[in-house]
Amino acid sequence: MSQPRPDEFKPPPECPVFEPSWEEFRDPFAFINKIRPIAEKTGICKVRPPPGWQPPFACDVDRLHFVPRIQRLNELEAQTRVKLNFLDQIAKFWDLQGCALKIPHVERKILDLYKLNKLVADEGGFDIVCQDRRWTKIALQMGFAPGKAVGSHLRGHYERILYPYNLFQSGANLLVNTKEHKLQDPAQRQPVQTPDTCPSARRAKRMKYEVGITNSCLNDVSCCLAEKEIPIPVKQEPVEFKEPIMEADKSKSRYKKVIPPVDLVVCLVCGSGGDEDRLLLCDGCDDSYHTFCLIPPLHDVPKGDWRCPKCLAQECNKPHEAFGFEQAYRDYSLRAFGQMADAFKSDYFNMPVHMVPTELVEKEFWRLVGAIEEDVTVEYGADIASKEFGSGFPIPNGKFKVSPADEKYLKCGWNLNNLAMMNPSVLTHVTADICGMTLPWLYVGMCFSSFCWHIEDHWSYSINYLHWGEPKTWYGAPGFAAEQLEEVMRKLAPELFESQPDLLHQLVTIMNPNTLMAHGVPIYRTNQCAGEFVITFPRAYHSGFNQGFNFAEAVNFCTVDWMPLGRQCVDHYRMLHRYNVFSHDEMVCNMASKAETLNVVLASAVHKDMVVMIQEEKELREKIKKMGVLNCKEAKYDHLQDDERQCAKCRTTCYLSAVTCPCSPGVLVCLYHISDLCSCPVSNYTLNYRYTLDHLLPMMNAVQQRAELYDDWASRVTETLEAKLEKKKGLPVFRSLLAESESKLFPDNDLLRRLRLVTQDAEKCSSVAQQLLNGKRQTRYRCGSGKSRSQLTVEELSSFVRQLYNLSCSLPQAPMLKELLNRIEDFQQHSEKVLADEVPSVAEIQSLLDVSFDFDVDLPELPRLRVRLEQARWLDGVQQASAQPATLTLETMRRLIDQGVGLAPHPSVEKAMARLQEQLTMSEHWEDKASSLLKARPPHSIETLSAAAEKASGIPAYLPNCLLLKDTIRKAQEWLQEAEELQAPGCIPLVDRLSDMVLRGQAIQVHLEPLDRLESLMVEVQKWKESAATTFLPKDSTLTLLEVLCPRCEAGSVGSPKRKAKKGKESPKSNKKKTPRLTTLSDVETALSETKDSTSAMATLEELRVREMEAFSNLRAANESKLLPTADCMDLRVCFCQKAPMGAMLQCELCRDAFHSVCVRDPSDSHETQPWLCPQCQRSEKPPLSQVLSLLTSLRHTGVRLPEGDALHYLVERTVNWQQRAQEMTQACNLPELEERPGTPPTLTRWVSGSDDAHNNTQAPCLTPEWNRTSHAQTVFYTEQRCIPLQGQCRLTQSFSEKKAKRHLEREGLDAERRGKDKKHCHKRQKMNKKNPQRRSASTSSSPRSDFSQSDDSDEEMAVCPAERCQLPEGDEVNWVQCDGSCNQWFHQVCVGVTAEMAEKEDYICVTCTLNDGHTRK
Repeated sequence: MSQPRPDEFKPPPECPVFEPSWEEFRDPFAFINKIRPIAEKTGICKVRPPPGWQPPFACDVDRLHFVPRIQRLNELEAQTRVKLNFLDQIAKFWDLQGCALKIPHVERKILDLYKLNKLVADEGGFDIVCQDRRWTKIALQMGFAPGKAVGSHLRGHYERILYPYNLFQSGANLLVNTKEHKLQDPAQRQPVQTPDTCPSARRAKRMKYEVGITNSCLNDVSCCLAEKEIPIPVKQEPVEFKEPIMEADKSKSRYKKVIPPVDLVVCLVCGSGGDEDRLLLCDGCDDSYHTFCLIPPLHDVPKGDWRCPKCLAQECNKPHEAFGFEQAYRDYSLRAFGQMADAFKSDYFNMPVHMVPTELVEKEFWRLVGAIEEDVTVEYGADIASKEFGSGFPIPNGKFKVSPADEKYLKCGWNLNNLAMMNPSVLTHVTADICGMTLPWLYVGMCFSSFCWHIEDHWSYSINYLHWGEPKTWYGAPGFAAEQLEEVMRKLAPELFESQPDLLHQLVTIMNPNTLMAHGVPIYRTNQCAGEFVITFPRAYHSGFNQGFNFAEAVNFCTVDWMPLGRQCVDHYRMLHRYNVFSHDEMVCNMASKAETLNVVLASAVHKDMVVMIQEEKELREKIKKMGVLNCKEAKYDHLQDDERQCAKCRTTCYLSAVTCPCSPGVLVCLYHISDLCSCPVSNYTLNYRYTLDHLLPMMNAVQQRAELYDDWASRVTETLEAKLEKKKGLPVFRSLLAESESKLFPDNDLLRRLRLVTQDAEKCSSVAQQLLNGKRQTRYRCGSGKSRSQLTVEELSSFVRQLYNLSCSLPQAPMLKELLNRIEDFQQHSEKVLADEVPSVAEIQSLLDVSFDFDVDLPELPRLRVRLEQARWLDGVQQASAQPATLTLETMRRLIDQGVGLAPHPSVEKAMARLQEQLTMSEHWEDKASSLLKARPPHSIETLSAAAEKASGIPAYLPNCLLLKDTIRKAQEWLQEAEELQAPGCIPLVDRLSDMVLRGQAIQVHLEPLDRLESLMVEVQKWKESAATTFLPKDSTLTLLEVLCPRCEAGSVGSPKRKAKKGKESPKSNKKKTPRLTTLSDVETALSETKDSTSAMATLEELRVREMEAFSNLRAANESKLLPTADCMDLRVCFCQKAPMGAMLQCELCRDAFHSVCVRDPSDSHETQPWLCPQCQRSEKPPLSQVLSLLTSLRHTGVRLPEGDALHYLVERTVNWQQRAQEMTQACNLPELEERPGTPPTLTRWVSGSDDAHNNTQAPCLTPEWNRTSHAQTVFYTEQRCIPLQGQCRLTQSFSEKKAKRHLEREGLDAERRGKDKKHCHKRQKMNKKNPQRRSASTSSSPRSDFSQSDDSDEEMAVCPAERCQLPEGDEVNWVQCDGSCNQWFHQVCVGVTAEMAEKEDYICVTCTLNDGHTRK
């Protein structure tokens, strides 16, 4: 960003800008009185109306024609105008001597001749500066850089241009020799040599004799020149620097005029007529002068007109015309002026008018104003009478038709046609219409058009409204700085005020605000935009310029507070001999004559003004009476025009009195200037008066009576406001005075505003004081650290307490607040003491903070106390954590350290942090070390771990890994002790305990020496179990070794898988001796594991054997009984398929149940001679006893007990016992020893009928005697019947009311409780296969083959759906349903159209059973 130039304009500060609300905007005078205390400090202010206040523009644009003023910008500024006037004088001086002035350049800058002349004069003159060699100093003062010999150039320019002018001003060139002249030979004269190039000189006609100058005369001239210290001859300069440049302005040749021969043409200086070629003839008076006799002498003969010193002095000493703006030659319409203005601005800035920044226009304006070499001329349509062309605001009965929506602006107070003449304005009492004061003036501006520094007439207020257009820039100075501004301008431009004493009242002079501000004058600025008001206050100087084409309107007004200033202004005008716009005395008397209608405040102001006026008038009348003026008469001055009653001396408009003389009709003077009337005797003068003093006094009394009501109130207010100490009144007194002013409608003046302000301050102070006393903090958080806006600092509170005592009002809270301040100071002292403690108490700090909550004051100690409280709490936390090492975890230490890092630094915190960090480092080290020790592979010995644990135990912290290390050591010690007990002599451990020991030992991360031996022992046990399983279990057997070796605990439940629950009810004997503890294999295994020795294990197994024998006895009886011949074998169900016997049948030697050969027999086993066992009874291979004994011996060598070993031991004992009993029985019965027979084919039996009509035979067939023989290896029988006839005729054993319950396999995921309830309470069950059923080959029977399962809920039962059109459903879960008819077959639910819900709740009878049942019933 470029730096501004030193001479670049710097904008002054902005003036106040007010934005009233609609309520405030309603009364303009009340609002102006309200803002006056603020705005009068800057002299001007800006008012923005509320949004929506937009009066229509009512001026008749077509009729508006005006002639603007011409303004040359560089002539406006006072100092610039002084320079221009000086240059005009210099130019005129040289022009009268036939030379044209050309201002030289020095260092590429135009030489400021005015400044050069002034600096040389201040230094003592040309000769002094030359003698003292001060030209370098002059050059520096003029701003030239040193070291460039500028001083010599300045001397040459001064000597050629300014020095002759200064000689002329001093009168040295008017020296003329009056001595007698003596004729002399021309050869004796010594003329000044001239260059050969000089043109011919003027020549006079030759006379009979020549006039010569004696030596004495030359000596006299030389002496005279010496006395004036004039250097002769003048120094010659090079041609290119020769100044001024002589130009031939006139073509005529200069010769002597033709004169009579008797006349002598001689030089008026030397008296000689010689050297005619050097003799000049004046073009003004025809006097003759030698070029070398002039002071200073001329080297050349001027080519143009030449004036002698006398004519030159006469011409240059003519009085100057007063400066003013000349009128333009063109009459503009508003539209034409706007086109011209916009074109000028657009061309000047080379951009659209609306895009030029206001700051750029402002800086350019002040640059042009101060530039001598740039001549920019603009035009300004100022002071256009609104009465002639109409106001911009609408007025009643005007030519502008107002819409109904805009009628409100007709009577609006801010309408400038109404503002000046409203009741609050004292100008309403001026009888005449004053254009520009009571009638608005219009202003049409263009870019750079300006209004110069001035104050309003009679120092009144003014208000300006910008209707539309570009902004208007204002500058203003407050009224108290008016005399200071005038003094600065007189000081900086004294030449202007010498010729025009009332220059500032002519509105033609401007001065840069920066210059005024540099001399201490306060200046403020603002940009007035369209729709905004600017108000100037009494005696406030203001000026400005327009940013572009705009239209404004202004008017004056006066309020009550202006009246003293108005009288002071009249006195000021009298000294300046300036005319009055209206008579102030006349206005006051008009108001006094209507005293009963005046406002009380206005009446009071009028009374005060009349007191001064009457006293002054009384003194003046007594004075002229003493002077001898005795003639008196009444004069109706209010009937005369103002210009007919002006004082002939001071131009004051007379009203109360004036003095006249018969010698001068129509001439009068005021009583101050009676001596300036005429030269007649004073006794001839007549005193003309409007009122006698006797008439004035009653008028004053009437006003006084009207004002006394207000004066009494004002005196009481003044007394109340100025009371001191104990005489001060309370706040209620102030409120009552305010209420009285409102009830009696006293105007809003300074006194009332002061009373209101003091009352408001007192109320605010009272409220704040009460709030401080109550400790109410509505905007402050108790735990917050932010400062509330309403809070006071202690210093502010102390100042506030002093303010309470300095108030004009006495408040009861002041002493209480003083006591509060003392408490706060005590709190501060206590806080400082606590903060100085090394380790402060948390409770003590908290108590201080609790006490501070009662103070609604911003205490600087509070943040420090809060910080210290956090530190103290942290230290307490650290101390408490350290006091309980069992709970001091690493996370706790890290958290404390993190909290400590966020605390403010303090020595105690830093020490605790160091200790905590050291403890954390050590704890982390031992935690990591303990973790590495526990994870080491191979594990460390218990001695190494114990040593590390011993070192870590000294750390006062909760270390999980170290504790785990200690616990591991403890477990290892316990395990070693238990292993030692386990390995004690005579101790045979159970395999479960041994396995548990190994598992626990492997889980302990310590090197345990006995663990290897125990692991190898477990390996031996596992090998033994594998060997035993190989011995006893067939290939792919689903049974466990223990299950094979132990007696069968589930033998009593062997039966039909279809009606398990029902069979249980039908055979209660099998459940009579049932032991709950040994119902399953896991119960048996648990019981064996819990036995303490082998004897207890044998007893348990013996109990189980007894139960097995009993269960098999019942099973055999039941199976044999169902095979007895019956009348009808329709209900008989055998085999796994649960169908009637048919074809080849096999009977199990153990359970005695019958099976279809095709269902159970394997073709490869058809010729075996061994007794046939069903798949359920054939549980194990039958190894030789010797092989079993070797297994038992190897188990004893391991020294470990296990349930399989006890079961094997019991099995061996049982076998050996059976062998002994068999041998004893054989010996006792003398039976031959059993020999092993060769294999013979199995005996076959079949069902045979007694006669050919076998179908009609109702006798049941009986079993052959071989059926029950045990010598046969297998029992096979055949039948050609579809059923086995039993006892009696076959009939339905169950009615449909007692149908068999369906059983459905439950879905996976149902809990045991639900499944138990379903089994107990439901008479139906749904069957579910998880795999697709397998069909048999076509060669097998149509009956489905099922592997017999001990569990009714087996999911592996394979079946085929007998439905005619089976859909063969697939999937993980297939739902089945059982027929509740006579067939009891299973069907896919989807194949028979049964849903799961129907299968649960309803009976299902297949189609076949339905047909058969119907046939039977028939």
